Amino acid sequence: MNEADGPPIVFVHGTRFSAGQWSPQLTALRDDFPVAAVDLPGHGARSDEPWSLAAATGIIAAAVDSLDRGPALVVGHSLGGYAALEFARCRPELLRGLVLAGASASTRGGWAAPYRWIAGLVPRVPADRLARWNDWMLRRLYPPEVVEETIRSGYAFHTLPAAWGEVLGRFDADAMRHVAAPVLILNGEKDTVFRSGEADFARAHPHARIELIPHARHLANFDAPDAFTDAVRRFAHQLSAPGRLPGAEAR
Repeated sequence: MNEADGPPIVFVHGTRFSAGQWSPQLTALRDDFPVAAVDLPGHGARSDEPWSLAAATGIIAAAVDSLDRGPALVVGHSLGGYAALEFARCRPELLRGLVLAGASASTRGGWAAPYRWIAGLVPRVPADRLARWNDWMLRRLYPPEVVEETIRSGYAFHTLPAAWGEVLGRFDADAMRHVAAPVLILNGEKDTVFRSGEADFARAHPHARIELIPHARHLANFDAPDAFTDAVRRFAHQLSAPGRLPGAEAR
């Protein structure tokens, strides 16, 4: 398959990160697919913009339009996965397929309480201290070619309370009923929290399937970049196969 055959792919980053999160995937896939990665409001180059899911949906839509190839495969991680679910609900005509990575847990009920606490705590810690800790953690766990672009792009700690304040209490498996396109639920095997509802999410959609990345945690595209990229690539190829529904395989 070459770029002329493959669907466009738009990547949506997770909490506190930016488009730089996807540098391994963009490098690996750009020869085969038109690809783009967005900065959500309040993140990366959009650091000064106020957060809202409505604005996030508009940014994803603009990225799809910028690739000028019709509906796109949207890949969302964590916060970006929930933003992608909102995009799927609001702009179904622009969605060819959806990859939910680390975003198949309900954000309602008691599960959300610790995250509300964390969202309230983060603004009390100096941003430079949080940034140094994140830099140290990423460099300790991952090779430079995987995380240096993320580190260079900085972190959006100031946006975390507003972003998770809107997401918490809003999403559960019923959100899948608003997704018209096939769905791949792509989780790290060890991401026990954010894959906790994956079976419910998959059952709520007629063309959804679950794929686990062995030994990977919440940051699966950092823990196993090649495996994560290969899963996205295979799903994109399936979207292009005539008469084939990618979510129809056994889960």
